[in-house]
Amino acid sequence: MPRITLIGYRGSGKSTIAAGLSDRLGCSWQDADDALEAETGTTIAEFIVARGEPAFRDLETVLLERLLATERGVLATGGGVVLRPHNRNLLRRDGQPVVWLAAPADVLRARLAADPSTAARRPALAGGDVLDEVAAAVVAREPLYRSAADAVIDVSATPPQVIVARIAAWLQTWVPRDEAPSSEPIP
Repeated sequence: MPRITLIGYRGSGKSTIAAGLSDRLGCSWQDADDALEAETGTTIAEFIVARGEPAFRDLETVLLERLLATERGVLATGGGVVLRPHNRNLLRRDGQPVVWLAAPADVLRARLAADPSTAARRPALAGGDVLDEVAAAVVAREPLYRSAADAVIDVSATPPQVIVARIAAWLQTWVPRDEAPSSEPIP
């Protein structure tokens, strides 16, 4: 089981925080999107165009199962991993602790707009512009992230190194629970 699993919408900083946490905790880290692209030999956007979102979500689930069974460090998941109930159950069962990196839609949209890899790597799932779907997707996914997370941290205005320090400090006090995650805020 990973020491920590990060969830959150595109642009929330999962990969950056995972790398920082791995340095801080002295462990490995894995980016599920990078692993998926390495496995398929194509970008996620190209995969979805060629095979469709359902095939992508199927592969994402298989990969999540494998990473949760083998990765012992920090796991940065794909932004939509919470869309399937099975994946949320996997996260709750095998991914603990799960930390949701949360930010308002306008912050996420601005980050995505500033990232030159957005168009190539982050497909628009509704068929339009990837930036146009951010607000609706964030609202729709919020309860899904919350239901899978043991903790939530606002990543909208705090530097990554401070977020890493806060999560590392929280990990020192986290106690695994048998009941549903609490989505407690990380100060």
